[in-house]
Amino acid sequence: MTAGKFLQTLAGMRFATPPIWLMRQAGRYLPEYRAVRATTRSFLEFCYTPEKAVEVTLQPVRRYMLDAGIIFSDILVVPDALGQKVWFEEGEGPKLEALTDPVQFGQLSRARLPDHLAPVYAAIRETRRVLPPEVALLGFAGAPFTLACYMIEGGSSRDFARVKGWAYRHPDSFGLLIDLLVEAIVDHLAYQVEAGADAVQLFDSWAGVLPEEQLFGWSLEPMVRIAHGLRARHPKVPIIAFPRGVGPAALMYRRTDAFSALSIDTAIGAHWAARELQPSICIQGNLDPIMLATGGPALKREATRILDKLGHGSFIFNLGHGVVPQTPPEHVAELVETVRTWTPSTS
Repeated sequence: MTAGKFLQTLAGMRFATPPIWLMRQAGRYLPEYRAVRATTRSFLEFCYTPEKAVEVTLQPVRRYMLDAGIIFSDILVVPDALGQKVWFEEGEGPKLEALTDPVQFGQLSRARLPDHLAPVYAAIRETRRVLPPEVALLGFAGAPFTLACYMIEGGSSRDFARVKGWAYRHPDSFGLLIDLLVEAIVDHLAYQVEAGADAVQLFDSWAGVLPEEQLFGWSLEPMVRIAHGLRARHPKVPIIAFPRGVGPAALMYRRTDAFSALSIDTAIGAHWAARELQPSICIQGNLDPIMLATGGPALKREATRILDKLGHGSFIFNLGHGVVPQTPPEHVAELVETVRTWTPSTS
């Protein structure tokens, strides 16, 4: 298979214009996505119906000729596969039957995972078959701390008091949950690679709620273990880490023994990232999703500013988080055009 610009960038090559893909590029902002979603009763059913997952994965690639597609799924398929009850409330987001006692860990099992998530791997196989060879296909998973947040809180949270309280008071039992999730995520990512994913991304969406010492123990260290575990099975697979909200602690994640690239959110300045991070590791990011929704001259100026700061090094253009539902599709086209036509300054 031809290695396109995206995979070559992860391998250390630099291009005059960087590759581009967007987190949540398959989503509600696209009318063709909404049409497919309307034919499915629940969000999890949507994720577990391969032909629909394939279609919505391909939609933004067809529209915008992006350099990578990311398989349509959700990070919470892992707790679902482990045996925790997961569902999605319309307008409210994910809900889980919250873990309240370590005894419940014994009811969770990795043994269910390959069969339960077979539809995800089937969708990856078919998507890779029909994608143009130069377009990379990304698999993904939530990182252990973020999954633990959902599993213990029973959904999202304003202060994450339950999960942090558990981790602080009972680090041993919390560590058992993290260990189980590390092993399950290695399995899930390995199965995605075996099905045809060219690279994978680890989303630690709630890493930023942790103080620095706990950030190392509960976010970075488990992510590194996952990377090493996955590389033991698939030595060449590129791995992108996205520790959202960690600020300058992103310095800890410059682990080239584990990660091929580091995705940064909008709270990290492009100038700082170019100086402190990019000399060590490929950077992915970091346009504000609301700027994309706004569009117009402001979008072009901000995208160009980021390109001017980061485009001279190893860089993949993306957002600081996912595309928001109110984004006009034509704004994505404007952004892609801005990236494709950017000319590096010689000064």
